[in-house]
Amino acid sequence: MQRPVRSVLLIVSGSIAAFKVPDLVRLLLADGVQVRCVLTHAGAQFVTPLTLQALTGKPVYTELFSLTDEQEMGHIALSRSADLIVVCPASANLLAKMAQGLADDLASTILLATDAPVMVAPAMNVRMWEHPATRANIEQLQKRGVLLIPPTSGIMACGEFGPGRMAEPVDVKDCIIAYFRRSLQQGGGALSGKRALVTAGPTHEPMDPVRYIANRSSGQQGYAIANALADLGAEVTLISGPTTLRKPAGVAVQDCETALEMQALVAAMPVQDVAVCTAAVADWRPAQIVGQKIKKQSRDDVPAPLELVPNPDILADISAPSPSRPQLVIGFAAETENVEAHARAKRLRKGCDWIVANDVGENSDVMGGRENQITLITEQASEQWPRLDKNDVAQRLAALISERLSGKIDL
Repeated sequence: MQRPVRSVLLIVSGSIAAFKVPDLVRLLLADGVQVRCVLTHAGAQFVTPLTLQALTGKPVYTELFSLTDEQEMGHIALSRSADLIVVCPASANLLAKMAQGLADDLASTILLATDAPVMVAPAMNVRMWEHPATRANIEQLQKRGVLLIPPTSGIMACGEFGPGRMAEPVDVKDCIIAYFRRSLQQGGGALSGKRALVTAGPTHEPMDPVRYIANRSSGQQGYAIANALADLGAEVTLISGPTTLRKPAGVAVQDCETALEMQALVAAMPVQDVAVCTAAVADWRPAQIVGQKIKKQSRDDVPAPLELVPNPDILADISAPSPSRPQLVIGFAAETENVEAHARAKRLRKGCDWIVANDVGENSDVMGGRENQITLITEQASEQWPRLDKNDVAQRLAALISERLSGKIDL
């Protein structure tokens, strides 16, 4: 099952922030979003049509009175050619035109003619952003349903400081992806109407204020699965241990550090349709946390033995029979030897429906790497997958989850 095709008509208006647009285009394309560009005359002072055409592989539209464009597509057809229109950067001038319903160039005419949803990412001098006219225009546009990506504060190109800087391209991209995922939740996605819980990352079990027990999990596979489920329209909650990863767009993320904190967050969740437990939860934690840093007194000083106690078994708790048990519970088994045999035993011991086994032995690069090779084990069978990028693993697993929840397969 492929990710849904999503398309954006990107209108680039006159602002120095237009130099960020090529990065935004690249990020959207990498996320599977089709992009077509409209460039105003002022926008072309900061980024060229050739640059945007080279990146998108599609013509860039600049002229309202173009015989060729009007014959082949026309501004009306162009205004309805995308799932979402994004004005980025949105200058004070173009925002004013939108608010007043003016249509004196291609960009403003498209915005007046469209019936597609519109999102704007303003960029302008701080005084322009704070001017009552701009504030009134923004308020009017939001009342009409235009989606706003607020500008940030920082140093302006003119040297002034304050709000008005366009949001960074990765943040704009996340807002666009989140919009598409919210739309799929409302209908049309294979998992629309379904709730999914994903746990990811390691846990850190503190010994004292500066030391902890942990493992090498990066959280990449869990975050990829959260993204893949959201792309199918699921309402996803990601409960994450400490990672350095960017939070998935359109996914509710709850951060935690320890196994006890993760257990509490999981227990507080409403009933879920599926739970995917990728988190590498520490099996044990120190029995006592020392309030001050444990000091080494001499070169040969040996610390007192560290007493450990078991952590809660979150996967077993989720898998236990109860009215709130998810329809499908999937665990992960990171093993260093006899991978499939140990994973089969773990599935039975934990009581989960499926378990995903992978080899994290001495010569493996799975933990922290970009690729994974898994064996999916169910009650009926096991299936070894080829080595894949973790995003591809996630999409393939999400497709199987969708088929299982819809009753198309019985694994």
